[in-house]
Amino acid sequence: MKIGNVEIANPVFIAPMAGITNSAFRGICKQFQAGLIYSEMVSDKAICFENKKTLEMTQIEPHEHPIAMQLFGHDIESMVEAAKYLDTQTECDIIDINMGCPVQKIVKAQAGSALMKDEDHAVRLVQAIIENVQKPVTVKMRLGWDKDSINCVSLAKKLEAAGVAAIAVHGRTRNQMYEGKADWSYIKAVKEAVSIPVIGNGDITSVQAAKKMLEETGCDAIMIGRGVLGDPWLIQRCVHFLSTNEVLEETSVDEKFELALSHARNLVELKGERIGMNEMRGHAAWYMKGIKYSHRVKDFISAMKTYDEFVIILKNYKDSLITDNWDWLKE
Repeated sequence: MKIGNVEIANPVFIAPMAGITNSAFRGICKQFQAGLIYSEMVSDKAICFENKKTLEMTQIEPHEHPIAMQLFGHDIESMVEAAKYLDTQTECDIIDINMGCPVQKIVKAQAGSALMKDEDHAVRLVQAIIENVQKPVTVKMRLGWDKDSINCVSLAKKLEAAGVAAIAVHGRTRNQMYEGKADWSYIKAVKEAVSIPVIGNGDITSVQAAKKMLEETGCDAIMIGRGVLGDPWLIQRCVHFLSTNEVLEETSVDEKFELALSHARNLVELKGERIGMNEMRGHAAWYMKGIKYSHRVKDFISAMKTYDEFVIILKNYKDSLITDNWDWLKE
């Protein structure tokens, strides 16, 4: 498929996740054949004020293409200025506008999913960006603010008319946050209402769910978020299943531990050992999910500060899984 002039090899996309989809994680997603990856969202104001940390977040490695850089904000002037920066000063392939983030800090600033409350402003904002950049502009949205104001279909039509190249729809309202079940029927309704590519997002945690999403909604691609945390192999399994209808073997413990160490090295290289290993605590817990006694090992993970400590924890854990001797957990 194509989004604007950007060729995409397969319909398995990775959602933008704050604090997660940094370069270290994106590299892993590309390793497992993701068709399109998204950056964590970046602030328009921070780009305009040349915030060092934010500008570093816009840096892209050659192996990450194609990649969409996601921008959030509310004010048209600063959003256009920030989009122009992404267009001319970064290597991103697509500029994505965040209309889905439900977090209070973001919506309080009238950004993220709060943009859906004022369709006219949202459309003017996106249109102004499209008029000032060369790269394709896309939008990621929710169903609406709450169950009484679901407006994804009407907004999608207006955004298509404004020149948006694709729309991703998360099948929940803002008020649902990440709770409850995603309603895919509205993704289907959006797909039937527009002719541009539509990406379906929400509750894709298996290859069967990925195929069901495509079949039930008619969407052009699926977007996986929390389902890949600790299980980036899900990307590869989905790509394979959607093209062959064959289910790949489940991931072994050895593979999980090996990738967790590789992920930790990537984070340390990207952010330094202190910050990198602090962030790795959450990822490590996800990699261990479902493995015997993982809840007890998490106590050690939550206290680790260095890469070498992580190596020792995983070695002890692996040995215990083989010998069934768990004495080290009692220390």
